[in-house]
Amino acid sequence: MQNKPGNRHLPDFKELNDRVIAEKSKTEPILVIKTNEDPKDSTVDNPYFQEGRSNEQEFRAFFENT
Repeated sequence: MQNKPGNRHLPDFKELNDRVIAEKSKTEPILVIKTNEDPKDSTVDNPYFQEGRSNEQEFRAFFENT
């Protein structure tokens, strides 16, 4: 028998059948929350925007209400 780390009375993760790991769906709606702390320009201080590499028009359409 092989020594396994952790509690030996708990089942191995691969044996668990009561959990579902879902893949991201492209057809489901997403929730985007905008607060009064967000800048007016969504490209400012946004880690997801990369100057010259991101499609600015598509980016603004996603993050801004225009």
